[in-house]
Amino acid sequence: MGMRVGLGVDAHRLEPGVPLALGLVVIDHPTGLAGHSDGDVMAHAVCDALLAATGGPDIGVLFPPGAPEWKGVSGATMIAHVMARLRGEGAAPVNVHVVVVCEIPRLAPHREAMQAALSDAVGAPVTVHATTTDRMGFTGRGEGIACHAVALVEVPG
Repeated sequence: MGMRVGLGVDAHRLEPGVPLALGLVVIDHPTGLAGHSDGDVMAHAVCDALLAATGGPDIGVLFPPGAPEWKGVSGATMIAHVMARLRGEGAAPVNVHVVVVCEIPRLAPHREAMQAALSDAVGAPVTVHATTTDRMGFTGRGEGIACHAVALVEVPG
């Protein structure tokens, strides 16, 4: 078995009246992440990091934007599909690290729940960090949330 690293990045706009799903946790907040799916940037970045580590396609290929079968799909369902793909290839995640970039909402009260939910979905430890951009750019103005994830995956060969 060998080891490979993958990087995933995602960003979505915040929109009033949409539930805020973040790190497989629903947070009580007046705005949520807009998207064809539930907009969970953390789950999306984790999926892309895992897929990148195995040389797979990005989530836009697996879950095409606008495809009716993926309308409103949850981040948990997306991770489950990605994990089934990895298992089918004989790959297994070792760990994943996620960095969320936002001014709002504050993530510290939700960090442990996010780490637990993501770790359970991935089947390996997932750590979550958060940062701001000191009010610069779209995340700094509270217009959206971005996320970066890196995954270490054990692969055959």
